[in-house]
Amino acid sequence: MTEAKRRPGKPGWRFVIVAVVAFVLALSLVRNTWVDVYSIPSASMEPLLVVGDRVLVSRTAFAGAGVRRGDVVVFDGRGSFTPPASGRGPVADALVAAGQWLGVVANNDIYVKRVLGVAGDTVKCCTAAGQLEVNGVPITEPYLYPHDAPSELRFEVRVPDGKLWLMGDHRAVSADSRDLLGAPGGGLVDVDRVIGRPVQVLWPPARIQSFPAR
Repeated sequence: MTEAKRRPGKPGWRFVIVAVVAFVLALSLVRNTWVDVYSIPSASMEPLLVVGDRVLVSRTAFAGAGVRRGDVVVFDGRGSFTPPASGRGPVADALVAAGQWLGVVANNDIYVKRVLGVAGDTVKCCTAAGQLEVNGVPITEPYLYPHDAPSELRFEVRVPDGKLWLMGDHRAVSADSRDLLGAPGGGLVDVDRVIGRPVQVLWPPARIQSFPAR
């Protein structure tokens, strides 16, 4: 009897497929549990973050102390900042979600802003000197974009439990909680929608830097 011919290559391809699947699963676990990477699409957080920055986001940054006033947060804007999307169909939705996960399709539901008010705070614009007030106390904002006013829009809002009042650092171009005062939810974002805190710029090389917790 002649020996059965071997089929070279199959065990190797099987190993490659298993390795790729294991890598994707491990990466998914890391990105959904510890850290993730997002691209900055707008100038609303300049000078801290600029368009095109790829930032590393810690998903565990607020596990202990929780979100505090002054923190910069990455959050899911669905239900607050993002209007309801028209249905694309399950196949198209799945393709878009895959593209967003891989970083080749922009995720327009993800935002980066600074927390100006937490539960129980009253945030008001502005004092006679042009400063924001939080709980009746004027605040200093060294992170503001040069020559930007704290806000051109006058407002006063009390932040209820479980909500956040969020604003960009480049106030002149930032679409944030102020723009949604008359919308359902009043521009307030659920704390549960916070994904994490930017901890480092990964790209481009000239912009690589780490950020302090505050």
